[in-house]
Amino acid sequence: METSKFEIADYLDNQEMIAEYLNTVLEEGDDKDVINAIGHIAKAIGMTKIAEETGLSRPSLYKALSYGAKPQFATIMKVLKSIGGQIQVNPTTA
Repeated sequence: METSKFEIADYLDNQEMIAEYLNTVLEEGDDKDVINAIGHIAKAIGMTKIAEETGLSRPSLYKALSYGAKPQFATIMKVLKSIGGQIQVNPTTA
């Protein structure tokens, strides 16, 4: 029996799934996990579309959103806006 590689981007097919996935990673992951998750979302939506909307090249996006990358905050904000996301801060309980 042949197994296929699990690709999270295949399951990120609507705004609710995307938001749930990103919120979970924001809550439980570190900065590398968040950047990687944004990369998965961008792949699910389409890197060409994200590149057009952000003004960044596809190779730059792949590089900026790869695991271990350290993209500029402005890049993250452009991509978040393009994928329909936003950052919201809520108070935490002690």
